[in-house]
Amino acid sequence: MKYLLVGINAKYIHSNLGIYSLKRYCEEKIERGDVFLSEAFEATGVEIELGEYTINHQMERILQDIYRKRPDVVGFSCYIWNIVYVRELVWNLKKIRPEVRIWLGGPEVSWDAESVLRMLPEAEVVMLGEGEDTFYRLVQAYSCISEDDVYSEKQGEWKKRLFRIPGIAFRDEEGNVRTNGPAPLLNMDDIPFPYLGLEGMEHRIIYYESSRGCPFSCSYCLSSLDRKVRFRNLDLVFKELSFFLENRVPQVKFVDRTFNCQRDRAEKIWEFILENDNGVTNFHFEISADLLTENALSVMGRMRPGLIQLEIGVQTTNPDTIREIKRQMDLDRLGAIVKRIGAMNNIHQHLDLIAGLPWEGPESFRHSYNEVYNLKPSQLQLGFLKVLKGSYMAERAEAYGLLFQNTPPYEVLKTRWMDYGDLVRLKGVEEMTEVYYNSGQYMNTLGELVREFADPFGLYSALAEYYEKKELDGINHSRLARYEILYQFICEETDGDEELYRDLLMCDLYLRENVKSRPSFAREPSLFRDVSRCFFEKEAAAHRYLKGYEGFDSRQLAKMAHLERMGDGSYRLFDYRNREALFGNAGMFCLTPEEIWEYAGDRNKISENGTNSR
Repeated sequence: MKYLLVGINAKYIHSNLGIYSLKRYCEEKIERGDVFLSEAFEATGVEIELGEYTINHQMERILQDIYRKRPDVVGFSCYIWNIVYVRELVWNLKKIRPEVRIWLGGPEVSWDAESVLRMLPEAEVVMLGEGEDTFYRLVQAYSCISEDDVYSEKQGEWKKRLFRIPGIAFRDEEGNVRTNGPAPLLNMDDIPFPYLGLEGMEHRIIYYESSRGCPFSCSYCLSSLDRKVRFRNLDLVFKELSFFLENRVPQVKFVDRTFNCQRDRAEKIWEFILENDNGVTNFHFEISADLLTENALSVMGRMRPGLIQLEIGVQTTNPDTIREIKRQMDLDRLGAIVKRIGAMNNIHQHLDLIAGLPWEGPESFRHSYNEVYNLKPSQLQLGFLKVLKGSYMAERAEAYGLLFQNTPPYEVLKTRWMDYGDLVRLKGVEEMTEVYYNSGQYMNTLGELVREFADPFGLYSALAEYYEKKELDGINHSRLARYEILYQFICEETDGDEELYRDLLMCDLYLRENVKSRPSFAREPSLFRDVSRCFFEKEAAAHRYLKGYEGFDSRQLAKMAHLERMGDGSYRLFDYRNREALFGNAGMFCLTPEEIWEYAGDRNKISENGTNSR
């Protein structure tokens, strides 16, 4: 009997931890013979295959691939980002393979399973909540049907067995939807490690969980419904993290909700990661910053740049909103901790805000945005409220005047405090924040430019309005075009010193890469070509600035590094072999006119306009 577990991810670099975990749990239970299986099952055997795709795949290609695999049962992992794809696949799969059984699971179908089964009569079973043991029990129950006998009298026995499996919704023999009681929660130590190997995962994020559940009760989050937090034994965690480290995977993303809710345990994991750092692997954690202890900060301070990154959900700084959404957070401590981590300069911090929460209008959100921006996170993630099925927020929708999309992702359209126009304007701010701030490509320019506006929000709001006015929004601009647009915005919409911003933009541009194409506002390189030539001739012999370039001649150095003249006659030297560890920016030397002339040659030999005076 062949089972195909299907995950349709949002991006290629993502992977679906759920289907890996279901597969390993079921296979290990069968291997250990923990539960008696029927002779039919033993004779038939079981094969579990995984099929991972993305929402960017053509639907027809996914359907073809599933068809070619010839499964007897297909299980779909359902989330808000893929449920539209899953529905269409279910409808079409049943047309071309009417005999195939279709099972569904995941958060998008767990909370209204009866309506899902009514909408999708092609689906037979919905697994509710935690799926490992439920899937195994379904496989065991299905063992009473042989491959050659799927429509025999044994169908009745199959339906009877379904009544005895907790944590599912299904159709009985009369076609009525039945929902069994919840399945007992698993001990985390009883769930096998989902990865036997990493073949095919070389370019993907590896997801890992060391706990399930969340001790907090934020009204917009489904994790708050599982208040019983279960932890995996640390010996197992260390063994499994060692597997990732030994295989030098690029990134491991912990999916634990509030990873540091048990502080001592979190600190032990961080200490293990620090002591066993392989110099390659990065670990991502979602944490509450205000729960970090002095010991945790001490451990973090000793980590190499990039070893870990932190996602910190602030969501809002409005006290009334915080109370209403039942969020527990010490904002003053959170801000102080974020600043301390930022000063370490070795950890990416991603801070999140949610627009559309109760009691937060446009001015309140602007205040929240400014407060979080001024904490100087590596990224400021601006999201919009998703009213998830089963959440307390969905129950309170009418009281909040909360209107949201009827279809996934169920995003907010209007509240008592924000109308649709307010949210549209915030969409523009979100895009400009993502393009200019979160990319990390314009930090010198933005650090100065924000001073031209009343507050940070004002800058990104003005940028969004400029894009709309110039009909630039909705276009996939190149990186160089973004620089051109930003310079035009500065010239047209601010009173800033254009020469200063020309210099700042050129610094930001060359900090990332030694670009061959220069923006239209760049100074003509012929004006300092002779200075650059003489500088690299001297550097090829002396190596005062560029370390690790020994053995290269001056022409090679000029291609491997870059020298740029600023408006005040000073120069910036960009070193691409020795990059800054955390953000990957090139090393940069600031050289005064005197230093350049003393090193590269005196004014009697080289003129500043690039003409050799001899």
